[in-house]
Amino acid sequence: MNQFRPTVIGYREASPAIRRPARYSRYLQILLCGLVLLVGACSTVPITQRQQLNLVSEGTMTAASQQQYDEFLTSHKVIRNTPESAMVQRVGERIRSAVEQFLANRNQLSQLSGYQWEFSLVESSEVNAWAMPGGKVTIYSGILPITRNEAGLAAVMAHEVAHVIARHGSERMSQELLTQMGGQALSAVLASRPEASQALWMKVFGVGTTVGVMLPYSRLQESEADHLGMIFMAMAGYDPHAAIEVWQRMAQQGGAGVPEFLSTHPADQTRIRQLTEKLPEAMQYYQSR
Repeated sequence: MNQFRPTVIGYREASPAIRRPARYSRYLQILLCGLVLLVGACSTVPITQRQQLNLVSEGTMTAASQQQYDEFLTSHKVIRNTPESAMVQRVGERIRSAVEQFLANRNQLSQLSGYQWEFSLVESSEVNAWAMPGGKVTIYSGILPITRNEAGLAAVMAHEVAHVIARHGSERMSQELLTQMGGQALSAVLASRPEASQALWMKVFGVGTTVGVMLPYSRLQESEADHLGMIFMAMAGYDPHAAIEVWQRMAQQGGAGVPEFLSTHPADQTRIRQLTEKLPEAMQYYQSR
């Protein structure tokens, strides 16, 4: 992991006559940091081949995920020994197997090094689900009336896992570290500012927060997760048509919603159209079980 701390060489020794305002120094630090990171901290999203900024190592993300996940479970009721919790486990294992196969086919299985998959159903009226590096996947009971069945649940779970495989959380964490903490490495934040690191983590992944508090995924990241998620669920033996049906039900729940140009997420109808366009590709991976 990069332990990069941006500094402006020689700035402290500059004469008072040529010193710049603190704001100028801040912008220059971010610019210099950005140039270095763009060269040395880029990765590629599977399938789409988009280049992304990742200055947080996968190992660091995985280790931090375990800590944050454990803390989350201490303050939320996990539902066990019910048909619904059994369904979450069953769907989760099939998605896990599909993801492992997907990455093995591309000689990228090492990306899952250190993963210890866990699939939890927690009691909450909130319509939410999330996944973190390390294979920590949580479904809120409030989303089950919308997913309705295994295929619907697979669509949601595969979408959230796709965010992890595409390293969207790391990408957002990197952007936040760069813009708000001057590019300070996550390991340094974890060690010296635990409250700040926890707040940043909760903000990035939306753990235990309500809609609007978490740092939203970009439209591009959401579309990538939709794309990858349909492939994952198809490889797991779930008909990817179910993803379209889930988002149609989401649209009905949301009412008028927020105009797309005011949102970082695709509008419901845009998302449904994009899913429909990707459906033929996803169906190539589908084999009913």
